[in-house]
Amino acid sequence: VQLQASGGGLVQPGGSLRLSCVASGRIASIDAMGWYRQAPGKQRELVAISTSGGSTVYADFVKDRFTISRDNAKNTVNLQMDSLKPEDTAVYYCNADLRLVGRLGVTNYWGQGTQVTVSS
Repeated sequence: VQLQASGGGLVQPGGSLRLSCVASGRIASIDAMGWYRQAPGKQRELVAISTSGGSTVYADFVKDRFTISRDNAKNTVNLQMDSLKPEDTAVYYCNADLRLVGRLGVTNYWGQGTQVTVSS
């Protein structure tokens, strides 16, 4: 089982990026799936989460700028990031609560991280 994140890069302030994360392996279903970020010298923090029921939770600092979406058929979660600011610079990590085939309960997984740099 793995989470593969992609879509990071360098963008100017005010620009946009779209991150994607695909979960693969013997997955029966996915509960919550979302994104965290960690800037240099800071703790990892929640960016946005999408639950299996369709609810979304956003950190205050990204409301009205970022949009999380899921494609349950493809085990994918996306993060559309608009109006990016230099303070959004961080490594962004995909995270998911997975129910695996043949295993009881939920297991939490992290992706490898993708760098987002906002700079002129």
